[in-house]
Amino acid sequence: MSSDAVVEPGGLLAILGGGQLGRMTAMAARSMGYRVRVMDPEAGCPASFVVDEVIVGKWDDVAAARRLAEGADAVTIEIEQIGVAALREVAALAPLRPGVEPIRIIQDKILQKTWLAENGFPVGAFRVVESEAALKEAYAALGRRVFLKTARGGYDGRGQVRLGFDSPAMEIELNRAWVLSMGERPAVAEKALELDFEISVMAARSPSGEVKSYPAARNHHERQILAWSVLPAGIPAALEEGAQAVARGIVAGLGIEGLVCVEMFVTNEGELLVNELAPRPHNSYHQSERACATSQFEQLVRASCNLPLGDTEILTPAAIMNLLGDVWLEAPGGKPDFAAALAVPGVRLHLYEKHEARAGRKMGHLSATGRTGDEALERVLLAKSRL
Repeated sequence: MSSDAVVEPGGLLAILGGGQLGRMTAMAARSMGYRVRVMDPEAGCPASFVVDEVIVGKWDDVAAARRLAEGADAVTIEIEQIGVAALREVAALAPLRPGVEPIRIIQDKILQKTWLAENGFPVGAFRVVESEAALKEAYAALGRRVFLKTARGGYDGRGQVRLGFDSPAMEIELNRAWVLSMGERPAVAEKALELDFEISVMAARSPSGEVKSYPAARNHHERQILAWSVLPAGIPAALEEGAQAVARGIVAGLGIEGLVCVEMFVTNEGELLVNELAPRPHNSYHQSERACATSQFEQLVRASCNLPLGDTEILTPAAIMNLLGDVWLEAPGGKPDFAAALAVPGVRLHLYEKHEARAGRKMGHLSATGRTGDEALERVLLAKSRL
């Protein structure tokens, strides 16, 4: 199939990853008439309940990636930590969207930060750290309050160490961070910033070059995991315009065919800085299913199949609240009171069919609509409190 051909409904869309993002993308694809195949390390992954076939394989399994791509009309991703050799194998067999090179850059925080800085996008001060000595130099140069992030593999607070926050970072603390937490792997040291709030912007680009972006979402994290997100963000127009320009510039600059979510910080001085990129659906846009004319999941299907991109207009404000495994662990008898939560007007429940509840593990989310973003957020927070 030509790389710029349209994949019509009835075609086979393959997804690298079968977690909750793959599951929700598959559900959108099936509603549009596509067949879906996923690759995941677990046969019983969340997407397994809604797809035609699961290929079992680890993220660097080239043979499994080949089986995924064989006969597929297009391939996309729900997780960026796929081995580059596996990505190249897929790209040789079917159109891979967002593409090998964008994924290769984004999956390595050193490459990602360097690319952003070199291409003129606003980022906070950072240093590449490849040794304990380099960490000590970076710690001093960045003001003795830093986030140290492993270059590859970390997410939801994993692979991160805070240095200089709770106590003066003695030499032993730096040594521990490097040897134990980073495992002596390359990392990025980022200067701690005085933040007002955090936002994200999801942008989409089709193989034909069409670009559309969603209005910004406002996000709140707890223990470095997204707790809730609301759409629209309710930010000043000038800040919204700046965030949109950054996201559109990044998706075009990387040549992505698919989605990229740009996580951004807004400092106390009003400065807009890029935090991280995700070349896939993102937790902060789950409410696009309720709020927007086109959900992020349908948009990914459209971009992957080279269909016209959908309208990103907000039809009604909406918010989401993540449900971590802690909800189950803390509920009487391990059974959250979903009926009480669903009694709140405008609230819906979204569960991912994960087999085991663990602390910090994303098991599902609540969504709510409202007349305003604040009302939607109030509803989803109330529903969570009733669990």
